[in-house]
Amino acid sequence: MKKKQKIDLLERTLVLIKPDGVERRLVGEIISRFERAGLRIVGLGIVKPTKELIDRHYPKNRAWIENLGYNTIKTAEEAKLKIDLQKDYGVKNVYELGLKVRQWLIDFMSSGPVVKIALEGPMAVSVVRKLVGKTTPYLAEPGTIRGDYSIDSPLLANLEKRPIKNLIHASGNLKEAKYELKLWFKKSELL
Repeated sequence: MKKKQKIDLLERTLVLIKPDGVERRLVGEIISRFERAGLRIVGLGIVKPTKELIDRHYPKNRAWIENLGYNTIKTAEEAKLKIDLQKDYGVKNVYELGLKVRQWLIDFMSSGPVVKIALEGPMAVSVVRKLVGKTTPYLAEPGTIRGDYSIDSPLLANLEKRPIKNLIHASGNLKEAKYELKLWFKKSELL
């Protein structure tokens, strides 16, 4: 007889309501969107994350960091703004610019309370990403969390030397979700 293969139909994913979402008192509204979609909360808490925790949360690989730098430059070019890396940002190259943007993220995410949520459901990672909307709020569709509650833009964020305030973080894929859930929750905190 063949052994039956166990197939896990449920996924778990991480959502973080960022300091801007907590400050704007959108926590209940955001959580209710996930529950109405049929996702189950299997972990929940509010924390003031340390810079060390946020440093472990964001990737440190060169490609990811350079992408942050390239996106900053691309945003300026699309707005027909000329930037001088040294004069405008105090850096010499795109990697150093990416490191600076990554530091803005760390500083912002550790600046206030964050609500951490572990969600479970079929295709939870994809479902959550769809509910959250595009990373850049002004491009997010109406009906998504970012589309309904945020209008921030990369250009404004870059000019103010800060990350985009987009209310929420959602794991990008299942591998990322597994890593992030272990980072943000102790095993005993998850149902």
